[in-house]
Amino acid sequence: MTNRVLDTIMERAEEIRELGPVSERLGRLDDKAAKVLRDSGAIRMLQPAAYGGMEAHPREFAEMVMAAASLDGSTGWVAGIVGIHPWEMAFADPKVQQEIWGEDPDVWIASPYAPMGIARPVDGGYVFNGRWQFSSGTDHCDWIFLGGMLGDAEGKMAMPPSSLHLILPRSDYEIVEGSWEVAGLSGTGSKDIIVRDAFVPDYRVIEFAKVIDGSAPREAGLTNPTYLVPFSCAFPLGITSAVIGITEGALAAHLAYQRGRVQITGTKIKDDPYVLYAISEAAEEIATARTRLLDNVSRMYDKVAAGQEVTFAERAAGRRTQVRAAWRAVQAMNEIVVRSGGNAMRTDNPIQRFWRDAHVGLSHAIHVPGSVYHVSALTDLDIEPPQGPMRSMI
Repeated sequence: MTNRVLDTIMERAEEIRELGPVSERLGRLDDKAAKVLRDSGAIRMLQPAAYGGMEAHPREFAEMVMAAASLDGSTGWVAGIVGIHPWEMAFADPKVQQEIWGEDPDVWIASPYAPMGIARPVDGGYVFNGRWQFSSGTDHCDWIFLGGMLGDAEGKMAMPPSSLHLILPRSDYEIVEGSWEVAGLSGTGSKDIIVRDAFVPDYRVIEFAKVIDGSAPREAGLTNPTYLVPFSCAFPLGITSAVIGITEGALAAHLAYQRGRVQITGTKIKDDPYVLYAISEAAEEIATARTRLLDNVSRMYDKVAAGQEVTFAERAAGRRTQVRAAWRAVQAMNEIVVRSGGNAMRTDNPIQRFWRDAHVGLSHAIHVPGSVYHVSALTDLDIEPPQGPMRSMI
């Protein structure tokens, strides 16, 4: 079944490619592109089997995202972001799972997880307010995960800080049109979200601390290793896979363009040893990024499948692998794009769109190397990293 998802993506490859510029002009994923993802089952790969999901190995999910992104960056990005949300929804109260998927297993869930709202406790739940940026694929979603901080009775952040993931239906939030004007990944439609005094019942709330430490899936009684892989490995997986897939698309477009190209000097590319060297080096670097990312999630999957805990140090090293894989692939892509000639920057050439999309994808918060490398190095030195924001995505 999971292989069929990838097969469907590739069978409709030309359609996805052709819709890329359309989605970019729309500023969101074109309805036809979204339908390809729905038809393929891409967004149900990590969904619980009880609601039509495949409970696939996360490696297979990452391979699907890479394939979609190599055809069109925005389509792959939405597949990776929206496709990871059913994984966390598997931890949620069965009541909200039924509300979302009971009548239609193809209902999509958006995010962002950034804790930009305040949830004030009231009888039976919370009153929620906030504004968030970067809700990818949100026009095609009917529910949303939003990050928030626990508030006090006055609606101010409670101390000590406590982060929550709150689940809301489309009727409880506003999508801000015109809030996604960007240089790349325009087709993802990653618009702002506003929530004003929405009531969120208790059963639609997940404590983020239990998600990050792995207790949430265990408390939910989940035994499939897919759901026991750490959040800090699973959530970034869709994003980093998309970035690597985009660079694979850039490489393929570069090769197709260079085969018959003659430089202004009259030298054919096939006769230019400097460009050929750059092509080989970039191809290997991008392939290495892919292999390292897939190996990372496979090793974590195998460990939890064996009943073992993934330690904090291993999670930190895994995040280092993810971050470096994204940077390695994009830096390699740059080396070939700058050797593609001026015509590669024309809007009808896919090389320039892959190039822009990759850089916007690399700018996502999960790819910022500073704190990840810092924490990982400390754990390698057997030094306990300080508590606080540095550990937040590990």
